[in-house]
Amino acid sequence: MDNSSEFFHGINQFSRHFSKLLNEKLVPLGLYSSQWSIIYLLHTKGPQTQKEIAAYLAIEAPSITRAVARLEKAGFIEKTQGSDKREKRITLSAEAVDKFPIWLEEIKSCEKQVLSHLNEDEFLTVLNIIHKMNSTLL
Repeated sequence: MDNSSEFFHGINQFSRHFSKLLNEKLVPLGLYSSQWSIIYLLHTKGPQTQKEIAAYLAIEAPSITRAVARLEKAGFIEKTQGSDKREKRITLSAEAVDKFPIWLEEIKSCEKQVLSHLNEDEFLTVLNIIHKMNSTLL
């Protein structure tokens, strides 16, 4: 695979361009794409600790700490006592639950724009490849 560097560079560039597109839609709504990842995780998987969020998103703990602090300051998350005194569970606030459909609509709009040039077979092929590659990293 002589083009592997080009392949991975392309994945990285795509990710950056897609994040930029998401930010153009989300920032006016008070959210960044990196924060959306946390919001989406909490919405789909329920309350999490910072450690669980960091592990799931494969992001260093200090970055998660900053993102969580910003989300808490914005009123989008709440911290509650976990099973032991040291553990804090992070949940979506009522405001975030209310705004989630609006954010999701913008996300879906971006996804639709990007995927508009793929047919169903191409989409499923790419999805399968992503799952296969991801499984080698976990």
